[in-house]
Amino acid sequence: MNKKAKARWLKRFHQWHWISSAVCLVSMVLFSVTGITLTHAGAIGAEPEVTAVDRVLPAELLSGLEGVESGPLPADLRRWLSRETGLAVDALPAEWSDAEVYLALPRPGGDAWLAIDRADGALMAEDTDRGWIALFNDLHKGRHAGTVWRWFIDIFAVATLVFAATGLVLMALHAKRRPATWPVTALGLILPWLLIAFFVH
Repeated sequence: MNKKAKARWLKRFHQWHWISSAVCLVSMVLFSVTGITLTHAGAIGAEPEVTAVDRVLPAELLSGLEGVESGPLPADLRRWLSRETGLAVDALPAEWSDAEVYLALPRPGGDAWLAIDRADGALMAEDTDRGWIALFNDLHKGRHAGTVWRWFIDIFAVATLVFAATGLVLMALHAKRRPATWPVTALGLILPWLLIAFFVH
């Protein structure tokens, strides 16, 4: 490769490298920190905050459940639940039976559920908040975070691969002037496998 072509490719890889690093900088910090909190989850104390709800549906909302056997809760009931109980109920499919309607409401960092007695409209619900560390740990795993967040994780992963690949190319282009490049790179490649082989059971 002549000097002009090498300089052109060097400039291009530098550009891809800094753009990919800028795109995933904050996310790499977030995922690194949550990697630590996930590894040491047992050592991080957290007391879940549980809120219980015990109400009775108004007659007009209870009558709106008659004849419904599948699908989400009616829109007017979802609005009432949000206003009266603070539960954010999206148009998620509920579990319908002759006796009750049950809806699970998992989310990052917590979960909730509600059950409605179809005979008398008795509502029982419980909302559990496990704290901000659990929230970020669940976001790290993509747990109950929705489709948009899963797409974000995938895009971030691709940007990180671009960052790593362009970094490797830049190392190769500068390796002649930096003799330690390949020994250090080889150590980074071999060390995890040695740890897995000898210390992971």
